[in-house]
Amino acid sequence: QVQLVESGGGSVQPGGSLRLSCTASGSMFSINVMYWYRQAPGKEREWAATIEKDGTTRYADSVKGRSTGSIDMAANTAYLEINSLKPEDTPVYYCKLKYRRPWGTTLEVWGQGTQVTVSS
Repeated sequence: QVQLVESGGGSVQPGGSLRLSCTASGSMFSINVMYWYRQAPGKEREWAATIEKDGTTRYADSVKGRSTGSIDMAANTAYLEINSLKPEDTPVYYCKLKYRRPWGTTLEVWGQGTQVTVSS
């Protein structure tokens, strides 16, 4: 079974930065794509960023221009650094992994989420 563990959330003042990490563990899998989503209280979960296994990234308009995604395939870990944080960046951040089994099956798994709080 493949599992994801997120870390890096916390409290930060407006204008600050955070680097979120998402590490996959398990056996017999290879990473295809890592996704970052975020969900504010009372709102639907929204896509924030995509990080392909070759390092290609795409960002939602809400974080574009102030976010950098990266992936360390050797460590099975994806990162999302967000700069110039605003109070509206205060939801729970989730990562999702699309992975492939050696026999060809493609599956997805979600992490448990990490809380980011932007407040003065």
